[in-house]
Amino acid sequence: MQKTIGITGGIATGKSTISKMVAELGFTVIDADVVAREVVEPGVNAYRSIVEHFGKDILLENGAIDRKKLGEIVFHNEDKRKLLNSIVHPEVRKVMLEKRDQAFQRGEKAVFLDIPLLYESGLTWMVDVVLVVYTDEKTQLQRLMKRNHFSKDEALARIRSQMPIEDKRKRADAVIDNRGPVEQSKQQLHTILKNWELL
Repeated sequence: MQKTIGITGGIATGKSTISKMVAELGFTVIDADVVAREVVEPGVNAYRSIVEHFGKDILLENGAIDRKKLGEIVFHNEDKRKLLNSIVHPEVRKVMLEKRDQAFQRGEKAVFLDIPLLYESGLTWMVDVVLVVYTDEKTQLQRLMKRNHFSKDEALARIRSQMPIEDKRKRADAVIDNRGPVEQSKQQLHTILKNWELL
């Protein structure tokens, strides 16, 4: 029985750390953020649409999209953000599912999809079960300020732009409480994977 497992959490809850642990155990992890970068490489479908809609001003000298410039445009403009998402998201989903199917064809019994906005984007249909990486908001705030050198207001704005982590925790099939040492999180992951008969 092949299983597709969604990994999600909130910003700065330590999702990448858990994804790395999963990959180290030999599982295929398909990261939505990595795929999102791949689908906007020069010459790819989404890239052409983005340049068509946003103009050549968003390009770097080498022809690649200036993510910072594009980010600034869409961060302050809801309509443009929706337009960008309508170009990028379907392409990301398509590529992720293709990669998942390839892994299953290789005989893998479980594939993990690392999707930060799994719930917000209504993508639970892509997975069989959801693993939420959890920390409380106070820890999120501290980590985000430290990691990205954000002010408290900037960090809070990023956190509040996502579904509250408590809501995600309630909807999860399994939760890793990532507030403690890495070793603790690793033990929780192993227990969950054993429960799902993957280890």
